Amino acid sequence: VSFNSTGLGATLTLLTTGPEAPMLEMQKEIIREKVNTCYGYNAISRIRFTQTGPKGFSNGRIVFNTKPMPKARPEPEPAVALEAALAAEGVEDDGLRRALELLGRNVLGKTASSKG
Repeated sequence: VSFNSTGLGATLTLLTTGPEAPMLEMQKEIIREKVNTCYGYNAISRIRFTQTGPKGFSNGRIVFNTKPMPKARPEPEPAVALEAALAAEGVEDDGLRRALELLGRNVLGKTASSKG
């Protein structure tokens, strides 16, 4: 955010990658309204987009992370892991068996944690 000399009518500069810039341009007024709502008054009068490469500035040293960070899963109790493995034991396809085992661990783990 850069303010002019009077302190009103600031310009918000947002960094974006090239493909996302047109989509943001179409939502410029919505973004401005939401930011001004946070300020409580019309602090932002203009929004400027600066297109960057996929790795940002600083000669590619900064990488934009567009994927949300995965949540760390705690290891299930051994009894829960064993029960989930036994439930998925008869499935022949490896990928499907692993997916069912993970689902079983999640469901059984939540059930066990809600009881205790």
